[in-house]
Amino acid sequence: MSFGPTPLEVDDPDLEQDEHVDVDRPWVVLVWNDPINLMSYVSHVFQKLFGYSRATADRLMLDVHHKGRATVSTGTREKAEMDVFRLHEHGLWATMQQDN
Repeated sequence: MSFGPTPLEVDDPDLEQDEHVDVDRPWVVLVWNDPINLMSYVSHVFQKLFGYSRATADRLMLDVHHKGRATVSTGTREKAEMDVFRLHEHGLWATMQQDN
């Protein structure tokens, strides 16, 4: 059973040049638009995984749909890794990066 496209892992050239990661900057989790998942399903996943109200989940889902992506969580690297893993388990395309 396929749940949509599998995200590609992309090397961050900035991290290769400077292996120092600023631990004080939070990590953000981005969910990207895809042609597979229904908008109602994406909103449902946001409510289920992050405890968002329906209104907040719908707003984030519309950001994904119209803007191509939305930031759905922030925190430590470990939290971001877990959130990305859980989103992938639900068939959503998610990545993480350090906040700017």
